[in-house]
Amino acid sequence: MAELSFFGNPFRRLLWSPLILAGSSSLAAMNWLETPSAHIFKFDLPGFGSEDVKVQLEEGNVLSVQAEEEQKEKQKEAVWHVTERGRGSLARRIALPENVRAEQIKAQVENGVLTVVVPKEPIPPKPKPRTIAVTSKL
Repeated sequence: MAELSFFGNPFRRLLWSPLILAGSSSLAAMNWLETPSAHIFKFDLPGFGSEDVKVQLEEGNVLSVQAEEEQKEKQKEAVWHVTERGRGSLARRIALPENVRAEQIKAQVENGVLTVVVPKEPIPPKPKPRTIAVTSKL
């Protein structure tokens, strides 16, 4: 029976455990689309700007996305009764396939959505079938 490799199954590429950051960290919701030329990831990061987001390529071809809110000084003269809107932190890690162009990865945050484009190496053309002549000597 053939064994399925780690990179043969896209669902095995997702590293489900969120990164542990200061405080609690939630798993960032995402979409992953593969086109002929790139892998495109979209992460929901509501309320986070580009200064709050860190995207890294870690050892082992792992894409790491972290978003963490800076602690802002609360108003001194105000009495806070409820503070439920704190964003805390979000994180996600994905093991990328080997055929990516790591030096060309680009990321952009717009309207609370982080888009990461990971270009792929072009697939070499398959050799065309042909007949090979057989001789008695090489």
